Amino acid sequence: MPSLLEVRDLVTRFYSEGAVIHAVNGVSFSLDTGASMAIVGESGSGKSVTVMSLMRLVRFPPGRIEGGEVIFEERDLLRLSEEEMRRIRGNRIAMIFQDPMTSLNPVLSIGLQMTEGLRAHLGLGERAARDRAAEMLSLVGLPRPKERLDDYPHQFSGGQRQRIMIALALSCNPALLIADEPTTALDVTVQAQIVELIQGLREKLGMAVIWISHNLGLVAGVVDKVAVMYGGHIVEQSPVDELYEHPRHPYTLGLLKAIPKMDGRDQGRLFSIDGMPPDLRRPPESCPFAPRCIYAVDRCRQALPPLDELGAGQSVRCWRADEVAALNVAGAMR
Repeated sequence: MPSLLEVRDLVTRFYSEGAVIHAVNGVSFSLDTGASMAIVGESGSGKSVTVMSLMRLVRFPPGRIEGGEVIFEERDLLRLSEEEMRRIRGNRIAMIFQDPMTSLNPVLSIGLQMTEGLRAHLGLGERAARDRAAEMLSLVGLPRPKERLDDYPHQFSGGQRQRIMIALALSCNPALLIADEPTTALDVTVQAQIVELIQGLREKLGMAVIWISHNLGLVAGVVDKVAVMYGGHIVEQSPVDELYEHPRHPYTLGLLKAIPKMDGRDQGRLFSIDGMPPDLRRPPESCPFAPRCIYAVDRCRQALPPLDELGAGQSVRCWRADEVAALNVAGAMR
């Protein structure tokens, strides 16, 4: 049975003021029907550009998808016409964008924003579309859903707006939901509620989910596998339990070490990775993490390592992965 989604060697560039930004550099991953994965990494690593590219939402100028394949339900999305893509976006693939405060149109009622997609994709009449919209708002836990369809975004709290975004994304029963940092700007309690809500809806509706996050701790209990991105590359990919127990890339080690411990073992300042993210204006000719890596040797600064398959769904892009894996995580990154 083929995967629901298979991304192969995806390349995306941005052109600005004579510079070329190498934002996504040969990214590959796959996702089965009903499964979940996370793409994690610090800001600027290429996470959001990757998923925007697979949905063909990168605008030219300045951005351009320059290579690769995005096979979704056995069709290459990069070869479809814009009209064909419009029938897929919001219908078969839906996305929850980062900021619920700005993702909704402030001058249109919630009901109008929700029913527009329902009428376009499902062919529903006005009354049926409103009933479906109210049903979805009820599903995500918004009280008095029918009454609130005529309200505007400013009349809702941040957590409620994020629930509306989830209802909007799920209204057409997508096969794939992309959640791009859906808990940004929300307090910790609401974050937990949103994560639990999306996880519950995934299991109930049987859809696949891609989580985009910079927080490895947030996605630990909600995904099947994790892809770690750095400098526009996937540097490690693994089943979630294996990644936490046996990380193979120094950057993954650093991210795990930076997660605050709740058992009182950590004292003083949190761990941080020294150095700065790579300059993406330069072509990726060597390991992008080498300038910040305590394990780097001359070879790391001279050639880009391949993404080696290690078996059991695990792969890593590091010349010294075996040596890194042999070290104790607790002491290796100090």
